[in-house]
Amino acid sequence: MLSRTADHLFWMSRYMERAENTARMLDVNYQTALLPQSTAVSELGWRGLLSISELSGDFARRYGDVTAQSVMDYMVRDERNPSSIFSCLRAARENARAVRGALTTEVWETTNQTWLEFNRLLRENTFERDPSGLFEWVKFRSHLSRGVQVGTMLQDESLHFVRIGTFLERADNTARLLDVKFHAVESDFYGAADARDQEYDFYHWSAILRSVSGFEVYRKVYRNVIQPEKVAELLILRQDMPRSLAACTQEVVANLKLVAPDPTSETLRRAGRLHADLEFGRIDEILSTGLHAYLTQFLDRVGDLGAGISRDFLVAVH
Repeated sequence: MLSRTADHLFWMSRYMERAENTARMLDVNYQTALLPQSTAVSELGWRGLLSISELSGDFARRYGDVTAQSVMDYMVRDERNPSSIFSCLRAARENARAVRGALTTEVWETTNQTWLEFNRLLRENTFERDPSGLFEWVKFRSHLSRGVQVGTMLQDESLHFVRIGTFLERADNTARLLDVKFHAVESDFYGAADARDQEYDFYHWSAILRSVSGFEVYRKVYRNVIQPEKVAELLILRQDMPRSLAACTQEVVANLKLVAPDPTSETLRRAGRLHADLEFGRIDEILSTGLHAYLTQFLDRVGDLGAGISRDFLVAVH
């Protein structure tokens, strides 16, 4: 396969997944912002979202004060923000158009229609009337896109690069989403907290679980009240949880093996080691070193892995 074609397929899927995960992060912040809380606490949550997306500086230069509405405008429809849902869906569509011959008709039409329909929804002020409804729509269109890819594309290198892009992006975003909690809530696992803090903490963890479609999964797996360490274990180490870090890295390694010409390549080795650390990791060891520090290191390793994939297979690092 031409590296340029692989590049477009890889980034088409990454941008679609990024749009979905941006919607998920916005929705968890929007839902928790509806809970009784001070203005300062609410602002901390929105600042945290900008911080983990590495967009604080750009937002401050262009918008100034942090408010729920300004952050959502910036992250949903700002054309100058390359990580906004608008920009991600546009980029996904442009990458798909560039390799239309490598896609089935259904994949192209789904991606193109998502872009056109999103613009229509913005014109009709759906975002202002029902932010959560728009976020759900973005998630649904991303689900539809993945289903059409798996259901119609030949299982060759084209699909493998699509899957690598999807799960690398998902691993990155799940880690960032989990880290939102440490920007929005100041209490930690082992710090003393009164009943009010614990109740507030519970609602944030519940919102995070719902944002990754994990609330019912948590109840089925653990069958008890929501505990922070169990949420962390579910989203980091459980390979049967579709959006966990372990499940995502497993998919990346499996698809990399199918496209890597050299089974001893450094990129494949790093991907395999990252997955092995998760496969054989223990949540008590992770928490003893600090979850925030662990997730920060994980994000660095995912970024390094993405750079290696781009260097080995693709045209250039985006």
